[in-house]
Amino acid sequence: MEEVLALRPFVPSKDYAASKAFYAALGFTEDYSDASITSFNAGAFSFFLQNLYVEQFAENCMLQLVVRNLDAWWAAREWERLEARFGMKTPIAPARQAWGSRVGFVYDPCGVLWHVTESAVPAEN
Repeated sequence: MEEVLALRPFVPSKDYAASKAFYAALGFTEDYSDASITSFNAGAFSFFLQNLYVEQFAENCMLQLVVRNLDAWWAAREWERLEARFGMKTPIAPARQAWGSRVGFVYDPCGVLWHVTESAVPAEN
């Protein structure tokens, strides 16, 4: 599968303008946008925000964002301000999960759940 260069999910939005503003506020960079789709990236990684909402899909859509330093990433976001501005569910601060990873949970404005976790760096010998 060495010919694969990217895997880009399509994320739904209930209020397209609000979702675009939400992802920009989280720190994603907009590459392209028109009335039906916006391409966001974070470095070499990207996803498409759709101007499309299907409740069952949005409520079951989960994505994982792996960051270098979870505590620093989490602390850099103004969660109370984002909640008030976008009417999203309250984020759940990072905590150790049963499977061993520390994960923070963030819901976008239409209910898509992001699992934000830290990259596991192997211990040096």
